[in-house]
Amino acid sequence: MHSVEIEIRTGDREVVHDLTDRCQRFLSDAGAVDGLLHLWVPHATAGIAIIETGAGSDDDLLAALAHLLPPDFRWRHRHGTPGHGRDHVLPALVPPYASVPVLGGSMALGTWQSICLVDTNVDNPVRKVRLSYLTG
Repeated sequence: MHSVEIEIRTGDREVVHDLTDRCQRFLSDAGAVDGLLHLWVPHATAGIAIIETGAGSDDDLLAALAHLLPPDFRWRHRHGTPGHGRDHVLPALVPPYASVPVLGGSMALGTWQSICLVDTNVDNPVRKVRLSYLTG
């Protein structure tokens, strides 16, 4: 297995950060042919989503999460900025992992699919993502 941990600066705002190009570079560097790309976020307040980006879906995802998980004072988990407790519920809806088939050295994504880090935690401006390639 070939595995690396990358660092992503998400800053002080909620983001859907596209990782697709970084994933493809990782696969190229690993000499990937056929196998499986696995992504893992070692954080309690971030997740991985496979979603269309650039046409508003990424903003729609953040809006839907704000509707489902309002950033207010209802949460029992109360350290950090107001509403931070919702960030700890996020991984139940947007899991901290994803696996993507790799065929011929490329991810077998659909035409409009991108691999994204979803981070609603404005208290943590730097995230880590582990990329692992398992040969098929």
